[in-house]
Amino acid sequence: MSLCEIVRLEGYIQSTYLAVYPDKIMLLDGGCRPDVALVLDYIKTTLQRPLTDLKVVMVTHMHPDHAGGALQFKKQTGCLIVSADKKTQWYGGIGGRAMHVIDMNLAHYVARRQGRSAKNLYYPAHLNPDVMVKDGDCVPEFDEWQVLETPGHTDRDLSLFHLPSRQVYTADLIIKLRHKFVAPFPIYDPKLYIQSLQKIKALKPSVVMMAHGRELAIDDATFDMLITQAPKHPRTIKDTIKHKLLWRKDADFTVFSRRRKSKR
Repeated sequence: MSLCEIVRLEGYIQSTYLAVYPDKIMLLDGGCRPDVALVLDYIKTTLQRPLTDLKVVMVTHMHPDHAGGALQFKKQTGCLIVSADKKTQWYGGIGGRAMHVIDMNLAHYVARRQGRSAKNLYYPAHLNPDVMVKDGDCVPEFDEWQVLETPGHTDRDLSLFHLPSRQVYTADLIIKLRHKFVAPFPIYDPKLYIQSLQKIKALKPSVVMMAHGRELAIDDATFDMLITQAPKHPRTIKDTIKHKLLWRKDADFTVFSRRRKSKR
């Protein structure tokens, strides 16, 4: 029988989940930098446990609300950082560094939309995890938790499946804002994103834990709707700018054509 209690905390701009055991704790994602104080205070004050009980912090992907607190957690608790087995950095090269800054600004924008006060969201663009995992691996020290590769949002997204309860944490794969499901932004690879949704559906999870949303039982019909409505083309900053430029060009051409016709 599993002795795991899964706790959800309201993070800075996302839900933060902890797997709490009598002798160890795992943080299912690295959260934002401001979430570090929240989580550590919960462990120390609410659970009345030593901070060293936090053994593992997962990083499901490199965005500010999933990787932003990881190194700070390690500095203060000595925990292991566990993330995807990738040879390259997500924010690699000059373009990657620029995207790192853009993503932090997007996180600031989300915080303002949610009425949050401004916080320092800076975190290093590069991550060197203590342990790298692949699809089907178990989380180190937490054998009840299976790692699932669920890319599409980025090239390295991970989900975490709690085998005894069949609960799954899907990070940004599935998002529900208020009463509506929405696809995450960006969508790096639409085909992989759809395959990842199908992979989670096939698990028949008892509960889906969403980083943007909360715990929810999702039936097959809803999964089918998510798969059907998933974006069919990449949705990134680069693609958005390109689309707007093309739309503007077409709009300008349409206006120009109408003016020429009206002069004839």
